[in-house]
Amino acid sequence: MKSQTLRKLIRAIAARSNDDLDRIAFQIVRDEKRVGHTRLAEELDGLLKSETAVRREGSDDPDETSQDIGSLTELPRSRRYRDPLATIIPRDQLEHHMVLPPEVESRFARIEKEYAARHRLAKHGMVPRKKILLYGPPGCGKTLGAKRLAWNLGLPLMKVRFDSLVSSYFGESSSNLRNVFDASAANPCVLLLDECDFVARSRHQTNDIGEASRIVNTMLLLLDEYESPGLFVATTNVADKLDAAIFRRFDEAFEVPPPSEDEIERLLRQTLSSMDVDPKINWVDLASTMVGASAAKVVKLSRDAAKLAILDERSRIEKSDLEQALADNAIDSL
Repeated sequence: MKSQTLRKLIRAIAARSNDDLDRIAFQIVRDEKRVGHTRLAEELDGLLKSETAVRREGSDDPDETSQDIGSLTELPRSRRYRDPLATIIPRDQLEHHMVLPPEVESRFARIEKEYAARHRLAKHGMVPRKKILLYGPPGCGKTLGAKRLAWNLGLPLMKVRFDSLVSSYFGESSSNLRNVFDASAANPCVLLLDECDFVARSRHQTNDIGEASRIVNTMLLLLDEYESPGLFVATTNVADKLDAAIFRRFDEAFEVPPPSEDEIERLLRQTLSSMDVDPKINWVDLASTMVGASAAKVVKLSRDAAKLAILDERSRIEKSDLEQALADNAIDSL
C-alpha cells in the first residue's frame, strides 16, 4: 500500500469518517486491480460492497444511505495548498432544459438510457457509455448538457476547478487531477472537466514539453482506468486542438451546435413561457434575425426583454422589449 494511502487511512480512522474510509477502500481496490492483483481486488471489492450494504441497511439516518456527493464532508483538495479542486452542484440546483436538434437529443437520450440500464448491461458483460466529450462553439450548451445528464440520472455534478488544479510545481497538476478522479470513483456523480483542452491539448502544439506532456499522460491513464459509478463529461470549444490519443479514449464524442432558426424560436418561447407575451409578436421573423447567435445569447436576450417589462411595471412583454433587447445585445455582430 502506498504511503500516501496509509496517511489518508490513518487520518480517516482518527476522524471516524465513514465517507473517507469508503473512498480509501475503493481506491485500494482500484490500486490492486491496476497492478494485476485481480483475484485480491475482486475479493476486497466483494467484502467492501457487502459491509457497506449492511451498514446502510442498519442505519436510521436517511442521509447515511444516500450516495449523493453533495453530502461529502471533504472535497478533493490540492496537494500543496489544500484548496478545493472541485465545486459540487446538488442535483436540485441544476439547470437541465435544453432545445437541441433531434440527432443531438437522441445521443444525450442514449447515454441516459444506457446508464439507467447499467445493471442489465453488466449481466451481459457490457458497460454503458460513461466517458463523454461534448464539443462545439462557446455558449451552445456543452456545460448545460453535462448538467442535464446529471439531473436526468439523479446525480450531483462535480465541476473541476482549474484555478486550484493547475500548479507550477513539478508533477502537482497531475497529482491534483488524480485526486479529483479518485473522489469521483468513490461517490456517484457526473464529473465535469469544462474546457478540457486546458489539460488535454495536443503534446505537439505546446512548447512546455515536460509538464504539458506529463498531465496529458496522466489524463490518458485516468481515462483508461475510469471505472467510476457515475459519468465523466469533458467539454471543449477547440476539439481539433485536443491530443488525438485522448480523443480516442472517450466512449462518445459529439458536437453541440448553434441553434437553428426553428430552435431559436423554441428557445425564445420556452424562456418567456412564464410571462404574458403580446400575441402579435412574429416569432418566426424574430428568430430569423437571430440566426448565428448561441443558445446562451438567445436565452440572455429573452431574459433582458422580460426585465424591461418588469422594471416598467408591465405584466406583458411587448414587441418593443424584444427589439430593445436585440439592439442592446448587438445580435447582428454575432
